[in-house]
Amino acid sequence: MGPLVPDLISNNMNYIVALVIGIFFGAILEQAGFSTSKKLVGLFYGYDFTVLRVFFTAGLTAMIGVMAFDYFGLIDMSLVYINPTFLHSAIVGGFLMGLGFVLGGFCPGTSICAAAIGKIDAMIFVVSAVIGVLIFTEGYPLFEKLYLAGNMGSPQMFNTLGMSQGLFAFIFVILGLITFWFISIIENKVNGVNKPALSLTPYNISIGVLGILLAISAFAFPDKKTYLTQKVEDLNYVNSYPLDTMNVDEFALCLTKILECDKYQAVDFRSEEDAKNLPIPRSTKMTVNDLFSKDAFKTLRIRDKITVFIANDELTERKMAIIADQLGFKRIRILRGGLDNFVQQILNYTPIDNPKTKEEEYTNRFRIYAKNVIPDILKEFKPPQKEKSEKKRVLGGC
Repeated sequence: MGPLVPDLISNNMNYIVALVIGIFFGAILEQAGFSTSKKLVGLFYGYDFTVLRVFFTAGLTAMIGVMAFDYFGLIDMSLVYINPTFLHSAIVGGFLMGLGFVLGGFCPGTSICAAAIGKIDAMIFVVSAVIGVLIFTEGYPLFEKLYLAGNMGSPQMFNTLGMSQGLFAFIFVILGLITFWFISIIENKVNGVNKPALSLTPYNISIGVLGILLAISAFAFPDKKTYLTQKVEDLNYVNSYPLDTMNVDEFALCLTKILECDKYQAVDFRSEEDAKNLPIPRSTKMTVNDLFSKDAFKTLRIRDKITVFIANDELTERKMAIIADQLGFKRIRILRGGLDNFVQQILNYTPIDNPKTKEEEYTNRFRIYAKNVIPDILKEFKPPQKEKSEKKRVLGGC
């Protein structure tokens, strides 16, 4: 299962859910005829493109599904593992995979499915695949240079092509529909079927309409992280955005009663060096990337807590708070003027010699008290450390 936000499925339950999904997946493969080698190799001979249709459709659906989950904050994309690309080994491996597919009539997944229902050729295929894995594992020192050659990292096609995620998804879905039409022409020609590949039957019309709707939906789920981080670069938008604030005196009062101040929690967006020089007790270190991860959900969705965003300047606080608000996190405040203003007004406070009003007198008295007490309080707390959760990237694939 993917790294869902929130953790709807525990790590232990993941295995049970994966088992159930695996059983249904295998049953569907068998019902679709994927346990028959003749149907599978039909892809290479041109008489049956069921394999291409199924896996292409699965890829398109998964692509739009992941985009939607990411847009609504239901999946932590930072934990989704993207296979690195090693170009040379990918070419060689692709050739061997295709050769094994056409000779054996199975791919790794379908061979297990066929072997489970007693197909002898599939059993031989599975045993041969295990032998191949053992040969590669034991001979890895010989293959290592080829295996690691042409390292391209973990590229994403829309970034490589210099286009938006939505535009790439739209083009890819349209390409899929065109591919389905083209392979129908090939199938009819190879099988001697004398009928148009694209006829206006209810089935074809429904497939076309669903495909177009799927393609258009790609634009409804832009990359939310890119969209929001670019949006908060507009200073007019940032400065006019309504946000709740906390003044320096409120924050100082909370620090002086830190053991009793359970209503508030601080989230620190400063650098590690700044946080070390001036630690904020009981704060959580975060970056803008963390706002899009599971860490944010665990920290900012605590009931009965008001979260105060802390940064050196108010502009940074406003940007982070706007992103959090747009992601659906509520009960967030910013420290008015930022921590620099807090240092100037509280820690480096210059007392008023002759207060003229009661407000000045009370403010003067409190800030003198806070100036003397808070430095000692800060010394008692260790610098805030970002909580190290056991986050693992989710591996998957066929």
